[in-house]
Amino acid sequence: MFWTLPTLLTWARIVAIPLIVGIYYLPVDMAQRNLMATALFVVVALTDWLDGWLARRLNQTSSFGAFLDPVADKFLVCAALLILLQLDRVNALVALVIIGREIAISALREWMAQIGASRSVAVHMIGKLKTTAQMVAIPFLLYDGRLLGVVDTRLWGTVAILGASVLTIWSMVYYLQKALPEIRAKAR
Repeated sequence: MFWTLPTLLTWARIVAIPLIVGIYYLPVDMAQRNLMATALFVVVALTDWLDGWLARRLNQTSSFGAFLDPVADKFLVCAALLILLQLDRVNALVALVIIGREIAISALREWMAQIGASRSVAVHMIGKLKTTAQMVAIPFLLYDGRLLGVVDTRLWGTVAILGASVLTIWSMVYYLQKALPEIRAKAR
C-alpha cells in the first residue's frame, strides 16, 4: 500500500513543506507571502483529514500509511513553527514545547515498539485534538493580518497556539503515564 491515493496525499504534505518555506523568499510583499503560505498550509493541512478518510473509505489502510501520516504532520508543524519563530510571530518557548514534545513522544513510541508495548502509546483523542489545535493556530499566525477586515489573526493565532501548547503538554503527560507501567516493568 505504498502508492495508494491516501499515501500520496500524505507524501504531498511532506513535499509541500519546502514550498511553504520557499514562499517567504519570493520577491513579493509580505502580505502576499502571508496569504500564499496560509492558503497552501490550509490546503495541505486538510489532506491530513482527507488521507485518513480515504484510507478507511477505500479500504487502503496500511502500516506504512499509519507510520507516515503522523511523521508528515510533525514535519509540517515543526517547519511552520520555525518559519513563525523566524518571523517573530511565535514565542520560542512555545515552539520548543511543541517541537520537543514531538521528538520525545516519537522516541517514546519507537522505544515502546521495540519492547513490544506500542499499544500503550497508541494515538489517542488528546493527541488528535493537539494536532487539530496546531493546524488551526498556525494559519492564523502565518496570515498575520486582519481577516475580513475584522479578525486580528495574530491575536487569535497566539491564543490558539497557547491552547495548542497546553494540549501538547497534556498529551505528552498522558502518553508518558500510559507508558510508565511498561517502563517500570522493563527497568527491573
